[in-house]
Amino acid sequence: MVEAKHGTRPIVVDETPGTKAYCVCGWSEKLPYCDGSHSRKQTGLSPTVCKVDAEGKKAVCQCHQSANMPWCDGTHSKL
Repeated sequence: MVEAKHGTRPIVVDETPGTKAYCVCGWSEKLPYCDGSHSRKQTGLSPTVCKVDAEGKKAVCQCHQSANMPWCDGTHSKL
């Protein structure tokens, strides 16, 4: 089993509407999106899946400590 890899700042993306799966293990090669690495590396984690209703810039949390996952709430600056 592999430990999660956490970032120190969010990844800002120009998001489009639809259902999205965001990586929480930190090992995806397509960050901030899940590519199935959590299963291949047996992290015991699952992606955060949510529906994005409107297009626009989104800050996707990479420290994985946000109270508003998958969106950044600034928690990384307090760690």
